[in-house]
Amino acid sequence: MMAQETLVPAPVIAWGDFLFKWRNTVFPVVMAVLLLGFRPAGAGRAWDLWVDVFALAVILGGSALRILVVGLAYIKRGGMNKKVYADKLVTEGIFAHGRNPLYIGNLMVLLGILLMHGSPWVLALGGAFYLASYGAIVAAEERFLAAKFGDDYRDYCARVPRWGIRLSGMRETFRGFSFNWRRVVVKEYSSICTGAVMILLVVGEEALAGKGLEAARPALWAVAAAIVGVGLLALLVRALKKAGRLSEKAA
Repeated sequence: MMAQETLVPAPVIAWGDFLFKWRNTVFPVVMAVLLLGFRPAGAGRAWDLWVDVFALAVILGGSALRILVVGLAYIKRGGMNKKVYADKLVTEGIFAHGRNPLYIGNLMVLLGILLMHGSPWVLALGGAFYLASYGAIVAAEERFLAAKFGDDYRDYCARVPRWGIRLSGMRETFRGFSFNWRRVVVKEYSSICTGAVMILLVVGEEALAGKGLEAARPALWAVAAAIVGVGLLALLVRALKKAGRLSEKAA
């Protein structure tokens, strides 16, 4: 039987390798361009509040999934030298229920932000870009993992879904692991702060589009102050991490 990874065209693998290396730059830039390049839909209308509530629920759900994954069983997301790499096949924690739970969480956060903005163009262009991009990254990772771990990885693929989370056995998974909050803070602060800034950009845009500049000025100042606060928090966590005062291992 032909291995699954050989069916993926080489240009898709190359694009996935490129995005794996540069995704922390490319993805936020694309999101910022989309959010700032199009007017938010529904700003100031009553129904927009309910859309925002639903979008925020999707964002929080994606963030919660990422926190669970990182807190229970961590996988080296950055690879080695910004290339796809794994020194072991991680199949425990949430990875026992889905092969790409971190990416599912990412997509929920990204699509929630796009939905909060509401522009049909933003939803169409952003949705297509992020779905295709994560598909390419996963294809590149699968090629590497199949080559390195062989039948062990193929057996894992046969019993665990690529783009879903199997709920059966979840209770046993939670019983078998302790939750590492320190690791969540150390590994997730950058992603959480970036997502918060994107949400604040949408809030500011909606205030400007719905009220006009003068009426929206207080809200815009509040958004700017919140963005500065998020940035300072990220710098504080980074400084503590660099100084060795914040580690994923308990003191």
